[in-house]
Amino acid sequence: MNKTVKSDFLFAQPSFASGAARVLDLFGGFDDYNHSETPLEADGKAIAADWIVVGQDICDAIGQCEEEQQVA
Repeated sequence: MNKTVKSDFLFAQPSFASGAARVLDLFGGFDDYNHSETPLEADGKAIAADWIVVGQDICDAIGQCEEEQQVA
């Protein structure tokens, strides 16, 4: 399975340009984070993403075992 799910959506993803702009940003206007309506919603999104990643890891492990069995 080649799809990947990012579980870091609750954190800001700064770039070089935004880092350079922060030098002049005295009042924190460039601070932008991914928001959820409620803490419960944010937790739900994070837990769902975590379980999706666990499922991907399991699928990857199964695929790797099948490949190893075919080679042997």
